[in-house]
Amino acid sequence: MWLLALTSCNFSSAADSSDTTTVVFEVPEGGTAGGLGGALLEDGLIDDELRWKLWLKQSEEGSCLKAGRFELSPSMTKPQLMETMCGVPLADEVPYTVVEGWRIRDIDADLAEREWIEPGEYTKAATDASKFTLPFELSGLTSLEGLLLPETYMVPEGGFESDRFIQRQLDLFGERFDLSGVGERRPYDVIIVASMLEREEPSPDQRPLVAGIIWKRLDHGWQLGIDATSHYTLVDWNNRSAFLKMLKDPNDPYNTRMRKGLPPSPIGNPSSNSLEAAMNPVKSDYWYYLHDSKGVLHPARNAAQHDANRAKYNVY
Repeated sequence: MWLLALTSCNFSSAADSSDTTTVVFEVPEGGTAGGLGGALLEDGLIDDELRWKLWLKQSEEGSCLKAGRFELSPSMTKPQLMETMCGVPLADEVPYTVVEGWRIRDIDADLAEREWIEPGEYTKAATDASKFTLPFELSGLTSLEGLLLPETYMVPEGGFESDRFIQRQLDLFGERFDLSGVGERRPYDVIIVASMLEREEPSPDQRPLVAGIIWKRLDHGWQLGIDATSHYTLVDWNNRSAFLKMLKDPNDPYNTRMRKGLPPSPIGNPSSNSLEAAMNPVKSDYWYYLHDSKGVLHPARNAAQHDANRAKYNVY
């Protein structure tokens, strides 16, 4: 009776036609279609191992199976699963690191240098936010600067796709950070502050303290005086002569020496540490800070202390 009920089932149906999430499934060298049943079931790609084997027997499928990695989904029917595993496997993957603080233009330049993309391809994609699913609501956003989370990603050794990679970066940002709990702060402002912390404070342990100073200056209507923001629009971040000109330009919206408030966008893509610091600033009596020639932080409670630190550490 049980066998009769099984034979009346639709063996070729999907495990879950509504679940379109994808799983990278590996077919081992020398593996057989029937022997994959347990692994397919464990990954939620089929709903019953016996039905899988009975379908294989009925359909006489499985002889074309190839070894390699394949992108499968619970929404695929058994014929679709088999067709995919008989097709071209996914390319081998290599690690790719997006460096903490890199701007969109820096990521683009690195990808182009590796000859994975044409110059400007990544930038073009990352400055059209409407094409992507964002980790939280950001109306009117065009550039994704600040949301492209620095991390080491595994990417195909050949056939790099900018759009697909950018969506992975956005998805990882959403998985790691919930900016709905930042109180009265706008989530986008938190990202801007985090991007400044990334460039401004070399020691991750000190970033929460610096974040507290930045937020306090903002809340009291002070200029931030963060020189890193004036580097942002330069093609070469380290072009000193161009940077010094930007510091004197009152029309530059990224000039936080002359203009109050935050710059109009993040100045790069901050690390997880900087984002955490911007979300969880440390309150203190300090209003000023500087770094000595070794990059050591020296905060000050007032202008007199700050001027004394300037003289002591020869920072002007």
